Amino acid sequence: MSRLDNKVAIITGGAASIGKAISEKLHQCGARVVIAARSADRGEKLARELGENALYVQTDITRDDQLQNLVERAVARFGAVDILVNNACVYDDDGAQTCRDMWLSTLNTNAVSAAMLGEFARPHLTRVKGNIVNIGSISAQFPHIGRWAYPVSKATLRHLSKTQALEYADDGVRVNMVTVGHCWSDPFEGLTGDNRAHADKVSAAYNLMGRVADAQEVASVVAFVCSDEASYMTGGEVPVDGGYGAMGPEQHYPLMPLLMAGSSD
Repeated sequence: MSRLDNKVAIITGGAASIGKAISEKLHQCGARVVIAARSADRGEKLARELGENALYVQTDITRDDQLQNLVERAVARFGAVDILVNNACVYDDDGAQTCRDMWLSTLNTNAVSAAMLGEFARPHLTRVKGNIVNIGSISAQFPHIGRWAYPVSKATLRHLSKTQALEYADDGVRVNMVTVGHCWSDPFEGLTGDNRAHADKVSAAYNLMGRVADAQEVASVVAFVCSDEASYMTGGEVPVDGGYGAMGPEQHYPLMPLLMAGSSD
C-alpha cells in the first residue's frame, strides 16, 4: 500500500461518491485529509468518522475567496499542503441545447476552479515539493452523443493538467491526471435508481472488465499517483477505465467471424 504518512492532502468534492473514497483511502495511507465540499452534513460526518487527522472545510470551489480560505485552513490546522486532489465537478449538460450559462458554469466548476486552486496552493506545494492529481474522465477523450458541456470541460481539465505539469516543474511540483471510466458513483446511482446490477450490465459492452468500477478502485490509484512511489511521474494520465480507452469501434467482438457468418446466407 502506498504510504502517505504525515502528508497533508486537500480533496475537493471529498465528502461524497468518488471523492469520499479518495478521502478515506488517503487517510488510511497515513495522510491528514482536508475535505472540501459544499454539503456540511456529509463533510462534517466524514471528518468525525476519520478523527483528528481530518478537517472539513465548507467550500464552493467557484469562489476564489473560499478557495483561499480552504488553503489557509489546511495550513493553519496541519502546517502544510503536500497534495491537492481536484475531484469536485458538476455534470450539468443539455447536449447541443446547453445554454450559455450552463456552459460557463460547467467550465468554471470543472476546469477553471482547478486552475485557481492550484495557484492558491502552489506556494505551499512548492515548499514541500508536493503534487496535484486532477480527476479526469474518459469523456475528455471520446465524444459522447447527447453530451457537450461536461466532456468539453473535462477535455479542458486534461489540457490544464499538462499545462500545470509544465509550469510547475521548476517548482518541483508534479501534476498528473487519473482518468476515470464508468464508476459506481452518485450519478450512476441516481440514473439507475440505485441498481448496481443494471449499471454493470449496461456498462459491460463499453469496457473490458464487464462492469463499472468501485470508487475504491479509483481511490487506490490516486493514492499511488500522489505518493513518493510515483516520484518520476508528471504530466501523465493514468486510466482507471476498465479498458474503455483500449477499445476501438469494434469493441471486443471479432469482426471476421461475423463477416463469415453471412457467407451461408
